Amino acid sequence: MEWLYSIGSVVLVSLLSLVGVVTLSMSETRLKRMVFVLVGLATGALFGDAFIHLLPEAFETFANKVTGMAFVLVGIFVFFILEKFLLWRHVHVVDCEETVHQVGVMNLVADGLHNLIDGMLIGASYLVDIKIGVATTLAVVLHELPQEIGDFAILLHGGFSRSRALLFNFLSASLAIIGAVIAMLIGARAASFSSFMLPITAGGFIYIAGSDLVPELHKECDPARSLLQFLALSVGVGLMLLLLLLE
Repeated sequence: MEWLYSIGSVVLVSLLSLVGVVTLSMSETRLKRMVFVLVGLATGALFGDAFIHLLPEAFETFANKVTGMAFVLVGIFVFFILEKFLLWRHVHVVDCEETVHQVGVMNLVADGLHNLIDGMLIGASYLVDIKIGVATTLAVVLHELPQEIGDFAILLHGGFSRSRALLFNFLSASLAIIGAVIAMLIGARAASFSSFMLPITAGGFIYIAGSDLVPELHKECDPARSLLQFLALSVGVGLMLLLLLLE
């Protein structure tokens, strides 16, 4: 019964990644205006998720806070190296017909890790009690919906077509299913693995938001549009704060 509830829950969470399907009927002009705002929302959501959810949860498991911060730095360094590799590949692969901005690929990697962890947390919670599993699933759903909208916007901003953005966002979200299976197979040891991955994922989110998205926001110089970006960024952080009241 735990397997049925766990797999059903992570499939539901994975389907949230298809929220971007509502854009398929939009014109390119309207979509570009929408992405302009959503990149600001995504920036706030990444910062908010890292500092409000992932880091506090990770530090609860580390007796030595310096160790926890070291794993955050590991995450930042890993994504720095990943971006360097993607930049190097972009420079040297001259016959590539289609170039996707590296921030899209990096976000897929970071979000994939995050979804894997979410799946492990859902699976582990069902092993404790079905009611706890349902409550954990609800918290993840509330948490994932605004982030999936932001992730889709980042992929569009990074050069993915709408169909490819939907596909890759769904594949990234589907790692939650693998996470749930791992948790059900290894039981309590899943929580230990998750505790190390949380600060690394937080470091990845901080790097992507600070290194790639904030510079993109600064390319906008019009005061009114800049204010709109700041409001979108604030809404992204605010949504993550609001989730604390709902969890």
